[in-house]
Amino acid sequence: MPLDTSNFPLVWMSYDEEPDHDHDEDFKAFEATLKRGAPFVILTDSAPTEEHHHSQEQKKRTSLWMKKHKADLRSLVLAMIVIEPSAAKRMAFKPFGVAFAKFWGYPMKLASSREEGIVIAKKLLLEHPGSATA
Repeated sequence: MPLDTSNFPLVWMSYDEEPDHDHDEDFKAFEATLKRGAPFVILTDSAPTEEHHHSQEQKKRTSLWMKKHKADLRSLVLAMIVIEPSAAKRMAFKPFGVAFAKFWGYPMKLASSREEGIVIAKKLLLEHPGSATA
């Protein structure tokens, strides 16, 4: 889940990873983004597919990391916006969004294009007191 924070408070996350990808670096980058102390929105146009699996060890590490950073995740991450052009795939994501929000502490929103995703993100940022507008 590499992060691109160059357009903060719009943070782009990728699920396209090489087999030898270093997840520790991802967690460090996510922590550095949280340490900024300003609200932000995560956007992705490479959402995980059914083939995207994590080992039990990776799931446990992610869960422990999430619990450690739960307060910051809930207060600083306004949403994850999944960009998916296919209406059928967006519909399939909706039930997953409920479980996602319970686990991560922030909602999952769906957009049909990057442009729509950015519009949603900017609206969320404008509605949240104390956020820097993108």
